[in-house]
Amino acid sequence: MPDPAARDAAEEASALSHPAVDPDSTAPYGPHPDQVVDFHAPRGRHDRVPLVVVLHGGAWRAPYDRRHVSPFADFLARRGFAVASVEYRRGGGLPAPRGAGPGGTGGRGTGPVAGRWPETFDDVAAALDALPALAAEHVPRADPRRTVVTGHSAGGHLALWAAARHVLPAGSPWRLPGPPELRGVVALAPIAHFARAVELDVCGGAVTQLLGGDAHAKERTAAADPALLLPTSIATTVVQGREDTVVPLSVAEAYADAAERAGEPVGLTVLDDVGHFPLIDPAADACAVVAEEIAQLAW
Repeated sequence: MPDPAARDAAEEASALSHPAVDPDSTAPYGPHPDQVVDFHAPRGRHDRVPLVVVLHGGAWRAPYDRRHVSPFADFLARRGFAVASVEYRRGGGLPAPRGAGPGGTGGRGTGPVAGRWPETFDDVAAALDALPALAAEHVPRADPRRTVVTGHSAGGHLALWAAARHVLPAGSPWRLPGPPELRGVVALAPIAHFARAVELDVCGGAVTQLLGGDAHAKERTAAADPALLLPTSIATTVVQGREDTVVPLSVAEAYADAAERAGEPVGLTVLDDVGHFPLIDPAADACAVVAEEIAQLAW
């Protein structure tokens, strides 16, 4: 059997080997430099097309921004989607450990803090609320009635969370009065079940850091953990590599089990011989599977 660490390194190197792709336009949704959305217009189409919202991963840590998923966003645009790639505020702190990529695999305490409470959630909520108007201006062929949110790793968590704002606890500043107008969510290797992720120490304690540390974790989990924000009545598919060692399959399985207990069917597509990064690597077959899962919800 191939060495898992060697496979992970090769898959990550492939995913990050593609040159960053400049967007067709960029628009702010707030005053902070990280409150921006990159827009990629659909290639080869002149009719109205679905809008795919991309939320990048990187363990909610500042060194990992939307540029590393720009080839993935371009891949979707070349498949005929209008794409909005959202930046948001992440955690700062110590510099990234040598050799650590967007998987956030540095050990606890060795890398930058994961996430900013409440700014990370403020930004995702504000971006999604602003997108219909921004998309109408920047990608006018996008049909907001056919919007799919996707995200990878920590961005997969944020995608699931964005689709669940209408079931947030009463009094939450991010709560919506009703379900968002989405065709669905395609979450890619998401950090979707906090208890399981903490148990496995996913991304070096990133979940606890996102919540502001142990002192706040319990009270904030109810407003941040997708596994507790069910059912949503939003069509949801999780795509997961069976060989993923960054966010292991058991995290996705725990989320799917929680959804089943809540009476909500969640699709779980498990790809054999695939780790964490091929899901966003345009050179990998797994990325084509992701595009097809998006298309099944969007069209």
